[in-house]
Amino acid sequence: MAFKRRVIRERVLQALYALELSKAPLPDVVEYMFGHLTLQKEAMDFARSLLEKVVEQQETIDRIIREKVTNWEFNRIAVIDKLVLRMGICELLFFEDIPPKVTINEAIEVAKHFSTENSGMFVNGVLDSVLIDLKSKGALKKSGRGLMEFSLKKSKKTP
Repeated sequence: MAFKRRVIRERVLQALYALELSKAPLPDVVEYMFGHLTLQKEAMDFARSLLEKVVEQQETIDRIIREKVTNWEFNRIAVIDKLVLRMGICELLFFEDIPPKVTINEAIEVAKHFSTENSGMFVNGVLDSVLIDLKSKGALKKSGRGLMEFSLKKSKKTP
């Protein structure tokens, strides 16, 4: 792979932040944030796919966040933390080829780098809780080398 997905995730976070603050049209933000990736098709595809899916599924994802942060007012969650959670939940729900552990670890690192001192722990707690719910409901859809086995093992009840 010619690119690091962490760097792409960081750029997606920045794009989401730009959308949040500027309310600019999505195509304009995509061009501005990812125009340099046009020669790296795989990187561009991942960046565009993650960004567009987060935007498209924001209402569903925000509902999940609200269910997990009952002791917090949704509007008082730091903007960056909220955006990182949206990305992480989006990956858990819609990116079958990314292992949950990778999603959570990446989200923690991005949160620690771009947000507050306690953001990593906050993001970890919320995403762990979401992952537990998805597993218990049998809603974790992961496929590919090593991922189907993960989903099957974790979804089976052990004595």
